[in-house]
Amino acid sequence: MKNAIYPGSFDPVTYGHIDIIKRAAEIFDHLTVSVLNNKVKTPLFSVEERVNILRGIVADIPNVTVESYEGLLVDYCKKNGAGVIIRGLRAITDFEYELQLAQTNRKLGENVDTIFLTTSLEYAYLSSSTVKEVASFGGDISKFVPPSVAELVYCKYSERH
Repeated sequence: MKNAIYPGSFDPVTYGHIDIIKRAAEIFDHLTVSVLNNKVKTPLFSVEERVNILRGIVADIPNVTVESYEGLLVDYCKKNGAGVIIRGLRAITDFEYELQLAQTNRKLGENVDTIFLTTSLEYAYLSSSTVKEVASFGGDISKFVPPSVAELVYCKYSERH
């Protein structure tokens, strides 16, 4: 059985993330979407909120689970019996950074490989940062995230004002 992990901050989850999740779920026996608990960043949503949002989104994909993690990704992979890390690439500018991470992870965890999935062209421009920026100015994010996520994002920004 081949297990893979798709790590990220998912703050918020976008249609680009969902595209990668669905495609990776078709390739692997089991996919764990792993929400990073990064204590350095100040996210819009808490880790628990992001995990719950993602669980709702992937509820209809039987071989996908969602959980949070902290620490080194390769240690988390070993603990969960995952030999593959999934990373999405939007543009060539992502590649250099992602390649460096993949090589570092391979050095730290010899049995952990990284597979890159290129984002579908319709989402190549999309990032969580873009979603947050547009939403913070009251812009329409309905083309970027599912309706339930858009509602939660707008609620967060209305609470802050």
